[in-house]
Amino acid sequence: MAKSSNKIVVPEAKAAMEKFKMEAANEVGVNLKQGYNGDLTSRQAGSVGGQMVKKMIESYESSLK
Repeated sequence: MAKSSNKIVVPEAKAAMEKFKMEAANEVGVNLKQGYNGDLTSRQAGSVGGQMVKKMIESYESSLK
């Protein structure tokens, strides 16, 4: 079985992903801070992740047109 990790494969993408995460958090009203955000509730973290996925799907769908 392959080992799973959340490691970013392209180091240059790290800043872009952080910016993307911050934008998604702002859109759903969650205040993230730089660094550790372990004090977020599961609901808040799920809202941010869900918004990120929604934006990725919207971007992909618009690229198909």
